[in-house]
This record gives sequence, C-alpha cells and structure tokens, in this order.
Amino acid sequence: MRDFIESILCEDYGRGDLFEEVFEKSNKQAKAYVIAREEGIFSGEKYITRLCEQCGIEILSSKKDKESFEANEKLLQISGIYTQILKIERSLLNLLQHSSGIATLTHLYVKALKDSPTKLLDTRKTRPLLREFEKYSVRNGGASNHRFGLDTLLMLKDTHLRHIHNLESFIKSARERLSFGTNIEIECENLELFERALRAGADILMCDNMPIAQIQKAIAMRNATNPKTLVELSGNITLDNIALYGSLGADAISCGAIIHQARWIDMSMKMH
Repeated sequence: MRDFIESILCEDYGRGDLFEEVFEKSNKQAKAYVIAREEGIFSGEKYITRLCEQCGIEILSSKKDKESFEANEKLLQISGIYTQILKIERSLLNLLQHSSGIATLTHLYVKALKDSPTKLLDTRKTRPLLREFEKYSVRNGGASNHRFGLDTLLMLKDTHLRHIHNLESFIKSARERLSFGTNIEIECENLELFERALRAGADILMCDNMPIAQIQKAIAMRNATNPKTLVELSGNITLDNIALYGSLGADAISCGAIIHQARWIDMSMKMH
C-alpha cells in the first residue's frame, strides 16, 4: 500500500506545491475536517490512515469502514502542518469519495437482495491498477469478491471454449495440472452448454445473460444432477431486478455495475 500512496502523492505533487513555496508560515499548525454532503457508507479508512501516516498528519477522529453516515456529518478530523494538509486534501478526498461511492452502491444491491441466501459478488471490471482498492470497497459495502485475477480461478468463457473441442477431457486434464483445490468455472450462455459443463464436472457454472425461464431450468438440472455444483448468475442484473434473480436459488450473483457504475459520494474538506 505504501507504493500505491506514494504514486498518488507524486501524481498530484509534480515538482512541488506552489502554494508551499509562497506561503511564509511554513510550520503553521492547523486542523481540518471532512464533511459529507449526502448519506452513504464509509470506506477508505485504511488508505487514508496510511496516507496521513506517510505525511505526518494526525487523525483525531474518523468513521470506521462499513459505517453509515448522514448528510452534513463530519467523517474525519485531522491535525498537522497547514501546508501538509493542503497538499493531501485532494488525494484524501479522492480516496474517500471513490471508495465510499462503491461501498454505498454495493450496500444498496445487498439490501435489495433482502433475505436471499444468494451472495453478491463483484467482477474483474475494475479500473487499471485499482483492483485491490475497488474490491476492498466492495467488501465494505457488504458483498464478496470474485476472483482477483487470472491466477485465482480457472474460468472458461466463450473465447476459451472456442478452441476446446472436448470439454470433459479438458477439465480432467486441467485438474491433473492445476494445484489442489483450484476451482474451475464455466460461463454458459444457454442450457445446452450448461448441461455439458455440468456433466463435465465443473465446480461453478455461470448462467450468463440467460432468460429467467432458462435459469430456472438450469438450477433444477443442477439440483437433480449434482447439487454440490455452484451456480452463478450474471448479466443485465440491476437494482430493480436483483431481488427476482436472488429468489431463483442460485448460489451467487456477479455484478460489475457495483464498481463501474458507482458514483462518487459528495464530500469536502474544511479548515477550522
């Protein structure tokens, strides 16, 4: 995380803060606070803690990750050298607004699932070099992470299946070469492929953009053939329809929107 914070600061500092060059009271102490302009779920605590530590700024009080907040509520109070606070202002707000935005939207999706046992997962549709940060934000919103990268889980999508002619033989061969406990997931766009993948012995089957009626048949097929196989739903799942998908009996729903459609929470910093 240290390198991540350093890169954020270097991006903003450039060759140095011009205000620091012209402000005469370079050692002046000050206090500041961050205020929310709207309600949401707080996220970014561990990142801003490291940011402040690296810049010699003391955190006097702070919301905790996963805590809710209201509009006009103070989220964070800090103390330190005035020019140092000014130098990190934008970086600190960017981290909090971005992370809290993802956590807040994720929380709304989780809440919409109500009492469904179906888990909400994120995807790999993350901004370049921000995957760890954005997936951390998802967890603070109450959802779980799907795979972090290509080395976490063997997932076969349509582009992989294009050149796999015997799925059962491929999975058998893959299990012999992969480390023990590595799961194999197959993305299925129709019932025919779902049945083939189920009989081939995949650990997880994703129903991708399947109509509701086909999903119901797929889950019934799984229950009758191999109840231990996990079923994941994905594609065109929104806040308006996630409760319906959550009632179908799948084990998980993966949704990229909780990251890439999240809106930053409106916050600002004020000086005492």
